[in-house]
Amino acid sequence: MIDESLLDATEELLRADPRGLLRAVAAAGAHVRTAVHGAEESELTRLRPEGRPGTVLVAGSGPEARLVADLFDALAEDGLRVSRLRPTGALAAPGALTWPLPRWAGPLDLLLITSTEGTEPGLSLLVEAAYRRGCAIVAVTPAGSPLADATSNRRNLVIPHTPAPHQEPAGHPGAPGPGWALTAPLLLLGDRLGLFEADRTALLAMADGLDAVAERCGPTSRTHGNPAKTLAAEFAAALPLLWSEGPVARAAARHAAATLSGLAGRPTLTAALPEALTAHGALLGGNLAPGAGDPDDFFRDRVDEPAPLHARVLLLRAPLPDAEGDTAGAAAAARQLAFEQGTAFSELETSATAGGDTASNPLTIAAELIAQLDFAAVYLALAAGRS
Repeated sequence: MIDESLLDATEELLRADPRGLLRAVAAAGAHVRTAVHGAEESELTRLRPEGRPGTVLVAGSGPEARLVADLFDALAEDGLRVSRLRPTGALAAPGALTWPLPRWAGPLDLLLITSTEGTEPGLSLLVEAAYRRGCAIVAVTPAGSPLADATSNRRNLVIPHTPAPHQEPAGHPGAPGPGWALTAPLLLLGDRLGLFEADRTALLAMADGLDAVAERCGPTSRTHGNPAKTLAAEFAAALPLLWSEGPVARAAARHAAATLSGLAGRPTLTAALPEALTAHGALLGGNLAPGAGDPDDFFRDRVDEPAPLHARVLLLRAPLPDAEGDTAGAAAAARQLAFEQGTAFSELETSATAGGDTASNPLTIAAELIAQLDFAAVYLALAAGRS
C-alpha cells in the first residue's frame, strides 16, 4: 500500500525525494535537446552510410540499451533485425559484466553501445571482439573514457555523451530521464542510416512532448488532473497489466514494466494485442493473493493481512495507420473482456491519440507514453517509501 495523501502534498513529496527522481524525470526534454546539439557537433554529421546494416546489435550496462533496441525495432518495423546483447557475469555490477558477441555477427552488422561512464571493461572487450569480426561500431559515451578510446582507436564512431547541463546526477541507477541523453543520438544515427525518420526536427518535437508531460505530471499538479499520480494511486494495490497496440506502444510498455519493477518494486506484465487476451486472460477478475478463497482456511486471522492484489489493465495505443481498423477491433475486444471479468481497465493517452491524430510523429507518441509511466513509477516509489 502507499500513502496516497502524499501525492497531493507537494512539500512533503519533495522532501520524500532525496535522490532527485522527480527532478531527473522532469529534465528528459532538456537531455534530448542537449544530446541532439552534441551529436550534431560530432562526427555523426560526416557519416556517409554504405547501405543498411544486416543486424543492429545493442549493448549497454543501463536500461537505455533495452529502450534503444526496442525503439529501433519499433520504428524500423519489419525492415531491420535488432538484437540486444544481454550481459553475463557473476554480479550485476558493471565492472563484472561481459557482453558476448553472437557467433553469426560479422561485417554486415552494426554494434551500438551506450554507457554513461564508459569505464565498463566488458564493453571495451566487446569493441575489440566486434572489430575483429569486422562489425561497424558506434558508441555513445563520455569523451576520453576507456570505452571512447577503445572505439576511436579502432577507427569507429564515438558520439560524446552530453547530458543537460546543471543537472545533478540522480541517486538511483534506474532513475528515468537521463537515459534520453544516450538514446537521442542513436535515434539521429538511425535517421542518418535511413532506417527510420528521426531527424533533428522530429527529436526536438519529441523533446517538446516530454516537456509537456513534465508540466502536466509534475508534483504541483494535483492527482485529479495528473495522469501519472492517478496511475500511481491505481497501481498501489494492483498487478499492472500493460497491454499495447502497435510496435511503438509495445516498446513503451516494455520500458515501463522495467521501470515500475526496478524503481517502484511493482511487478508488471506486458503483452501486445490481440495475444494479451489469452496470455493474461487467467489473471483477470480474480484475487491474486496466495491462498485467497481457500475454503480450508476460512477461520484464519485476516486482520494483519495485506490487501489482496487485483489485476488492472492499462492499454497503450500507437497503432500503425494501415492497421487502424484491426487494432480498433482488438481494443474493443480488450475492453469487453475486462468488463466481463470485472477488471479495472483504462487507456493512456498522448496529445496525438487524444486528438485522434494517428499520423503524428511516432517518436513523440512513444516519448509521451514513456514519460507518463516514468512519472507514475517515481510517484509510486515515493509514496511507498522506496526513496
